[in-house]
Amino acid sequence: MRTRIKICGITRIEDALLVAELGVDAVGLVFNAQSPRRVTVEQAAEIAKVLPAFITKVGLFVDARAEQVSTARDEVGLDLIQFHGSETPNFCRGFDRPYIKAVRMREGIDVHAAVSAHGASAGVLLDSYMAGQVGGTGHSFDWSRIPSGLSRPLILAGGLNAENVTEAIRQVQPYAVDVSSGVEKDKGIKDSDRLAAFFEAVARA
Repeated sequence: MRTRIKICGITRIEDALLVAELGVDAVGLVFNAQSPRRVTVEQAAEIAKVLPAFITKVGLFVDARAEQVSTARDEVGLDLIQFHGSETPNFCRGFDRPYIKAVRMREGIDVHAAVSAHGASAGVLLDSYMAGQVGGTGHSFDWSRIPSGLSRPLILAGGLNAENVTEAIRQVQPYAVDVSSGVEKDKGIKDSDRLAAFFEAVARA
């Protein structure tokens, strides 16, 4: 099965067009006010307008208020919502869109329990844990900590780049990979050469 690719932290129309040309499956738009890759609803709507059909528009939120999620969903036309904070399953189910839930791989976490709690999700994203940072850390985690037999499709994130994603896919066999900082030349600014190399590395796997 082909490994899907999500490029997260898109902040510019030109980057959205580039990843679309490379064959991206999903584009991540970050609405977390603390992120250097944050976009406003207005910016996100402009980016969404240029994306061709069959590219999933994903909105990323971290413990946002329900009205913030609903506004972005409606004005941007989000296809999928990614919750990256401590949101409850009931909250995540409340927006009439499929959702994915991020699980940060801190020490001692029960991955099966975290995944099972979100049995209604379209997938679970496993990301690196760094205190005080939510996503986009540029650091990977020990993939051997991922248990087998997870009940939801697995999206692998955390420190992926063109140099390690082939091995990550071969070892973990995720449904999809998610990258942000590993294909950037600056925070929120994607690098065309790194992007192309990343897509080629995924294809090799």
